Amino acid sequence: MLIRTQLRFLLATFSLGLLSVSIAEDSPSHTTVDPSIIPADLANNAILLRERALLDSLSIDIVESLTTEVGPRRIGTDGDIRAIAWAQAKFKELGFDRVWTEEVPVEHGWIRGDAEAEILAPFQQNLVLTALGYSVGTDGDLVAEIVEFPTFDDLLAVPEGDSLEGKIAYVSYSMADYVPPPGTSAMGGYGQGTRARGQGHVAAAKRGAAALVIRSVGTDNNRIGHTGSGYGYEEGVKKIPYAALSAPDAILMQNMLRRGKPVTMRLNLTSQITGPIVGANVIGEITGREGSDDYLVLGAHLDSWDEGTGAIDDGAGVGSMIAAAAMIGDMEGRPRRSIRVLLFGGEEIGLIGVREYARAHAAEIDAHILGAEVDSGGGRIHTLTSGVGDRSIATVREMAKLIAPLGIAWSPANDALGASDMSVLGRAGMPALNFGQNSNDYFMYHHTPNDTFDKIIPEDMRYLTAAYATIFYLAAEMDIDFRQ
Repeated sequence: MLIRTQLRFLLATFSLGLLSVSIAEDSPSHTTVDPSIIPADLANNAILLRERALLDSLSIDIVESLTTEVGPRRIGTDGDIRAIAWAQAKFKELGFDRVWTEEVPVEHGWIRGDAEAEILAPFQQNLVLTALGYSVGTDGDLVAEIVEFPTFDDLLAVPEGDSLEGKIAYVSYSMADYVPPPGTSAMGGYGQGTRARGQGHVAAAKRGAAALVIRSVGTDNNRIGHTGSGYGYEEGVKKIPYAALSAPDAILMQNMLRRGKPVTMRLNLTSQITGPIVGANVIGEITGREGSDDYLVLGAHLDSWDEGTGAIDDGAGVGSMIAAAAMIGDMEGRPRRSIRVLLFGGEEIGLIGVREYARAHAAEIDAHILGAEVDSGGGRIHTLTSGVGDRSIATVREMAKLIAPLGIAWSPANDALGASDMSVLGRAGMPALNFGQNSNDYFMYHHTPNDTFDKIIPEDMRYLTAAYATIFYLAAEMDIDFRQ
């Protein structure tokens, strides 16, 4: 079975003089795998697909289309409605034979409004900050003294009561200063930062605070705030506003605080929580030649925050997942197993879309043969980790050899649950793969106005897409139960 070559690929390969019918034994593209696990013809097809993907711009074109034609797409907004229509049209354009949506109800919508702040004393300075998702407004100017907490745990260490009455709690934790332990990633620092972002407003309110301000959860030094969502308000606890300072202004705040004089801030947020809204998961499927009783699942989230155009978070995931599936579908003949691409709504406000999907499809979780997701930008993959049955590990290890030329190492950990949304399905029993990525300064841009198409690195997107297309083509063609 050979690749049904598209005009785009033909032009690229002819212009580079790279078009060939087979992979020679001494070619750098040649990879030796155990033929008792992966037959030679299947391995050769996978290599051809991998090499094609390295020349193909489809994933990049998809991100450009999404960010240009739709832009910001926070759930429940007009941009979200446009994105849902865009995704359905894109799936159909690329030959997915089943395309549908499933509603994602959300209890509340949110209007961002404006955000202003300044230090009034001891030295007047204007500040740049952004409201955090689903914050209430300040109902005019809120003027109060700042009380600093270096970490969220320091805030929690204060007994509940009224010790922060009338004060603004300020958590100054810096993700940029986080040093990952050996063998780990910057995600640990992000997790620490999101604790204050997600729960700090409730913790501060329980101690009498009038508002919460945090240093933005990111690694940049740009004078813009990183937005993100809180985990909602708690019944019976006062709803207080919360916001994120830009990194330079967080440093400015700390410089003032260390002078030992009271620091007074004026904060004004016009955010509003609204009534119920409805978003949608958009699903595209390429039906396998043996039917659609079970399927491989590729995921990304379609929604984005509203200050950038959602290119890396998660346009890169949308582009690479749609493109990888479409490239497999462009092989001569349909894949043996069906391939389902899940574009989730409401990820940014707490994995709402995938939780709704998991509820609706709980009875068919066993039909989800293998899943993976991109939600870390468009950087190249450096490590593949499986989360499969013991008997399947050897198969995935052989599959990994066919993406090793892309600079991807195999991890023997076998503890993958799937990234972001997919982790919900992984915990429900779906076998999963985790593709560890180079972040490409992801945490400098995500959740900010700088999350825009120019941050996409085309060559890296091609490498990313090639890895997923290769692995999931093999998984689609092989007769294996990844649960075993």
